[in-house]
Amino acid sequence: MKRLLIIIALSLFSYTAICQDLRCQISVSSNTADGDVDRTIYQEMQRAIQELINGIKWCNYTIGPEERIECTMQITISERVSDQKFKGKMNYAVRRPVYNTSYTTTLLSGIDEDIEFDFQEGNPLIYNENSFDNNLTAVVGFYINIFLGVYFDSFAMNAGAEYFEKAQAIVNNAQSAVEPGWRSYQNNQRNRYWIAENLQNPSYKEYHDFFYKFHLKGLDAMADNMEMGRAATTQAIENLRNVNRQKSGLYITLLILDAKRDELIKMYTEANDNDKTKFIQYMSEIDPANASKYNAVKQ
Repeated sequence: MKRLLIIIALSLFSYTAICQDLRCQISVSSNTADGDVDRTIYQEMQRAIQELINGIKWCNYTIGPEERIECTMQITISERVSDQKFKGKMNYAVRRPVYNTSYTTTLLSGIDEDIEFDFQEGNPLIYNENSFDNNLTAVVGFYINIFLGVYFDSFAMNAGAEYFEKAQAIVNNAQSAVEPGWRSYQNNQRNRYWIAENLQNPSYKEYHDFFYKFHLKGLDAMADNMEMGRAATTQAIENLRNVNRQKSGLYITLLILDAKRDELIKMYTEANDNDKTKFIQYMSEIDPANASKYNAVKQ
């Protein structure tokens, strides 16, 4: 991982290497009960998405096997509207390994309830980052860039900025799309528009402090110095608290909590009293509905 930091610094001046270790597990399934027995199309859909991801140079860094970006996209089709039109949802997550351990931590996870797209069997998926051509490729491209953004943010301050900008560009290009998930007024501010907005809004810049401090300064340091690492994660949680004070209930905050809540509780169960007190104070303010879970670390 130290090598990755050097590569990030060097790559600010040279953008020639390709991202060869984006390991994204794709699955497509259907829970429709409408007599749709043609399941081969979902296998074809899964294969086409995998080929799309594998066939594009998504980033500019050479990443070693020990620094792999692991992600999942699990699409569940709930309705086959026509031969070529589908509706459903997608569970997604992005993870990265923790330095000098066998542990893998989840950076971000959530469920996109606004999955609608056209897909014709036998036609390859073509992604164009400069225009909106197909909703499925736009959704995949959007989340891949969000995954890369939070991943690189977790290694260096604001190292994911270019990927958040690309995700924002996809949102901008999709404003005329008929499919949902791209506009500010849809789904109670719980959609792709607000993921990009929250991560690009300068008022919420401490999100990026959180990803960096929690992972590089916190989790990665714990193998060498547990107390120092936990102090950094406590500072990161304070950053998250500060964003929450700017505006509570932001979508990225909810996605971070879903990804981190259980991990945090386990981590702070073994913390010293001072860190436990700060943890309970910050998390109860950020996530009051689960305050009892955070208070349980004192027991």
